[in-house]
Amino acid sequence: MFQLFTDFANWLTFSVFGLSPATKQGDALNFFIEDVSKIFALLVVMIYLIALLRASLNVEKVRDYLAKKHRGVGYLMGSAFGAITPFCSCSSIPVFLGFTSAGIPVGITMAFLITSPLINEVAVLLLMGLLGWKFTVLYVVVGMAVGMLGGLFLDLIKAERWLQSFAAEALKRGQQNKLANRSANLRQTESSLTFPQRHQFAKEEALEIFGRVWKWVIIGVGIGAALHGFVPDGWIESHLGDGQWWSVPAAVMLGIPLYSNATGVIPIMESLIKNGLPVGTTMAFCMSTVAASFPEFILLKQVMQWRLLAILFSLLLVSFTLVGWVFNAFTPLL
Repeated sequence: MFQLFTDFANWLTFSVFGLSPATKQGDALNFFIEDVSKIFALLVVMIYLIALLRASLNVEKVRDYLAKKHRGVGYLMGSAFGAITPFCSCSSIPVFLGFTSAGIPVGITMAFLITSPLINEVAVLLLMGLLGWKFTVLYVVVGMAVGMLGGLFLDLIKAERWLQSFAAEALKRGQQNKLANRSANLRQTESSLTFPQRHQFAKEEALEIFGRVWKWVIIGVGIGAALHGFVPDGWIESHLGDGQWWSVPAAVMLGIPLYSNATGVIPIMESLIKNGLPVGTTMAFCMSTVAASFPEFILLKQVMQWRLLAILFSLLLVSFTLVGWVFNAFTPLL
């Protein structure tokens, strides 16, 4: 299937535009066209199929279900729900507010918020082709573990006391079950969707998500193409590629000013690995770009006080650094 995109990119770059595959410009443009066309197709198809399956999912039921579960199960399910929902870090925040209003503990909600931008079905599919199933499984497990442990830590320090006043009040009301009547009414009025309704829902969601992320795909692939075609051979390897302990935290700090989603960052990951950056250092950089970006924290400031933002920020940086070190250590064994 992916060969079709390779053939299309080769035809457009080398036949239509007349560039040579031996030049950096031709190589970079070919990389850009192939990855953009592939990711766009996967975005539309995969999100449509996932949305079709999720068309009858009632978010209120998910919230109520999570609120009633044992805390440990709640962390796992919050993280799992984040892994299967195609939200970037910024678009996860409305769901975060919904969970808070439902009275779900902050730790479970944060497990969702941390995991959601790190893992999605398109990123997993692309990563499978890039690094193989062993790394992909490890990536999913590590991403969910970061969300779960982050949620546990934030519950232990009672992070809800550092929510903004309106969010803290919504959480308190939800925990006092003052939203029970609202949830009951929604369940009573809920009806099964017909297939045409599911199709319409899936089509609208696919178009809406595509409309929100396409520019980040182009930016991400553009950066990847620049790294792929124009970074001098051996430059990245000579600076961060020797496996020095400090290269992982340095990569994490480099990722903070950037912003992408898990889909858009995969081409960057591919270019970095091909240019000699160790897998763990690359993963740490990409996780930082996806889940610890400035745009996300600007939005989170609307619902969190500075102290909680600083704790969350530090937690993510430490987690991503540890993840990078672990991946670098285990890479020779996989």
